[in-house]
Amino acid sequence: MPSQRRFARTLRINEVVREALADDLERLSDPRLEMVTITGVNVSPDLRHATVFYSSLGRHDEDVAAALRSAGPRMRATLGRQVRLKYLPDLHFREDPAIETGQRVEEIIRDLHRDPLDRTQDD
Repeated sequence: MPSQRRFARTLRINEVVREALADDLERLSDPRLEMVTITGVNVSPDLRHATVFYSSLGRHDEDVAAALRSAGPRMRATLGRQVRLKYLPDLHFREDPAIETGQRVEEIIRDLHRDPLDRTQDD
């Protein structure tokens, strides 16, 4: 039973941190961060590290990652003011692989539903 509570607590912490960071991201004026969304957060069990997953609507460039790394200290400070945690986690940004994977799955499904004659013309 304790593991269920710990798991629920971790989920709540992840969501609270995600919401705080997403709100702060909206306030940033860096043009490289337009159309960037915080999709999820995984805070380590010891609360010292947080992996922040983001999606950047069709962009896969280093500019977005660099902009997030540069905004990281400001976002971390804002997180410290908004969320009470035992430790303020270090933020590590990663592009969310689920977005691209989901798009690929949708493409495969669309391809399967196309007319077989259309598929042979594409090959």
